[in-house]
Amino acid sequence: MNRRFEFKITGMDCAEEVALLKDEIGPLVGGTENLFFDLMNAKMTVTEGTRPIDPDVIVRAVARTGLRAEPWKEGPIGRSPSHTPAGRVRLVTTVVSGLCLVAGFSMHVWMSGGIASAIGAEGAGVRHEVPLSTRLVYLAGILSAGWLVLPKAWVALGRFRPDMNLLMTIAVAGAIGIGEWFEAATVYFLFSLSLLLEAWSVGRARRAVEALMDLAPPVVRVVSDDGTEQEVPAEQVAPGTRFLVRPGERISLDGRVVSGSSSVDQAPITGESRPVPKQPQSEVFAGTINGDGALEVESTKAASDTTLAHIIRMVAEAQSRRAPSEQWVEKFARVYTPAVIALALTILVIPPGLFGAPWEEWIYRALVLLVISCPCALVISTPVSIVAALTASARNGVLVKGGIYMEAPARLKALAFDKTGTLTEGKPSVVALVPLNGHSEEELLERAASIESRSEHPLARAIVENARQRGVSFQPVQDFQAVKGKGATAQLGGKAYWLGSHRYLEERGQETPEVHKHLVELSNGGRSVVVIGNDEHVCGLVALADALRPGLARTMQALRETGTERLVMLTGDNTATASEIARRSGVDEFQAELLPADKVKAVERLVEAHGNVGMVGDGVNDAPAMARATVGIAMGAVGTDAAIEAADIALMSDDLTKLPWLIQHSQRTVAIIRENITASIAVKVVFVVLTFAGYASLWAAIAADMGVSLLVIFNALRLLRSGRMAELARV
Repeated sequence: MNRRFEFKITGMDCAEEVALLKDEIGPLVGGTENLFFDLMNAKMTVTEGTRPIDPDVIVRAVARTGLRAEPWKEGPIGRSPSHTPAGRVRLVTTVVSGLCLVAGFSMHVWMSGGIASAIGAEGAGVRHEVPLSTRLVYLAGILSAGWLVLPKAWVALGRFRPDMNLLMTIAVAGAIGIGEWFEAATVYFLFSLSLLLEAWSVGRARRAVEALMDLAPPVVRVVSDDGTEQEVPAEQVAPGTRFLVRPGERISLDGRVVSGSSSVDQAPITGESRPVPKQPQSEVFAGTINGDGALEVESTKAASDTTLAHIIRMVAEAQSRRAPSEQWVEKFARVYTPAVIALALTILVIPPGLFGAPWEEWIYRALVLLVISCPCALVISTPVSIVAALTASARNGVLVKGGIYMEAPARLKALAFDKTGTLTEGKPSVVALVPLNGHSEEELLERAASIESRSEHPLARAIVENARQRGVSFQPVQDFQAVKGKGATAQLGGKAYWLGSHRYLEERGQETPEVHKHLVELSNGGRSVVVIGNDEHVCGLVALADALRPGLARTMQALRETGTERLVMLTGDNTATASEIARRSGVDEFQAELLPADKVKAVERLVEAHGNVGMVGDGVNDAPAMARATVGIAMGAVGTDAAIEAADIALMSDDLTKLPWLIQHSQRTVAIIRENITASIAVKVVFVVLTFAGYASLWAAIAADMGVSLLVIFNALRLLRSGRMAELARV
């Protein structure tokens, strides 16, 4: 078996560092197929291929890239710190760079007598005068922004593989060389800011994994053979150990119930819409919430092997398998950077050296080319569009966690939905009242709500809430007794009443053919039925169901109109309930009774079939599937914190009608980004031609670059109107 070595990589925050490490480490380990990266935990795994691996060699190779490697130290379920010194340094240097940029420009405006003079609009050529004090302030901003960029640019230069860091550095150096200090400081600040935002997004993802870990309590109440109880750290509890779970507590480990009965809320793990009854021999999962009964459980797995632990690992693995979509500008720079450098050298050397042309003239033309090659407009074309698009999204109740996720919905061909809390509202509600034996609906609801007012069961809360909405008064309750797993009994007005499930009705021997017929009809579609009666007869039935979100079928149709080809529901709920919800919601297909790993496999199959797939969910159990999808979308209001953090996009108002708007908004964003990039490159191409022809000047190059920068900014700002336009269009 090949050995594996794991390293923590300080400073690995984006795909750029991953590409750098692949280039440097790949040849040492027999190819990049032996390298695996987990960006969320800043972790690199190396598997031994055809040649042996020396960990010290790997550490030294990583150091040559400007990053730092150290052996991975495994904590509880792989916990790692989410905050890094490199992240804090990037934040400080970016802020300092921005402050210096503003201060330097303000000083220049004041000392030169106007904005036009400060930006060089009143002079042409290389003799643009900038006061020494202003230069020093600009220089401080440039050095601050380049604190983390310059070492990487140096590495790229030394390895003769120009990247965006080197491109920016050359552009800045060229701008300084011709006296355009404001331009130089602006380019470096914008680049540093984009790197900061990317690192912040990865940090959020890291903290999301840590939030998952908090679901399972860190200690277990172990029961000894003599009956004594002792709290022990979960990671020290071996399989086969018995432990106690009190009412209302979260379960620490996977196990099998030995004694006791209760209902357990398994939604965080399996996505089931209702608490599941547990008796001896029933399985329970770490991270789920016990109901109103005490359980004695025998652990079946170690803390590092529980279902929750596997979910945590799947989130990380799915994230690392999801190939980071390289920014188009970065790909373009691989060709653009060496081409511009080669072209500038050609203009500088060949005409004077081979044809005797004046050196001064061709040095000037080479500098013009360096100025127009400054990628300011190209660099800001995407960020400004993204910022405007993100702002419009936020105004429309959609939280998008980064530029890559703003563009992703435009390419979606399939959408997968969780059921409970996503397609449905995530809480049961009364859908039907069937009074029997001469009782009215009001009498039936009054008795049911009065008894249920003493219970904390989700179905009880739904009945009580329905009674309050209808203005039904409650009767005083005496002698309330919960019948675990079945129902409850109580005295109302001096008369005994009972309330419970179909099973409890059968045990009491009060089921008649008429009652049975109503029970069968009401139970269709996975609805829950509560029976109310007294010692004489059954008073009636209350049916409850998890309601569909309003306008769901119309939303599905609107999604198809955006170009989404397949709509799929994935749920851990039973097949009967899933079938009914799928029929009423208008999805194309459904898959039921899925565990988190099954949802990941289902999403993977969709990715294979359709390419770009979105996953919409609200629970921890949806997090691995959301991470595996092209884009993960969480229901923000009812969704768990972990699901929201793990997702790329959150619908903060839980309004699924925002999905069609999001896709259309993303499509418009991508279109504007393409327009901006095309305009930026077109201007540069024109000036390259004019430079060769001898008609371009430094002033014209600077004016053109700044002009196209303003053009792409104003074009991008049109996206700010998208939210309001979409709302008006729907009205």
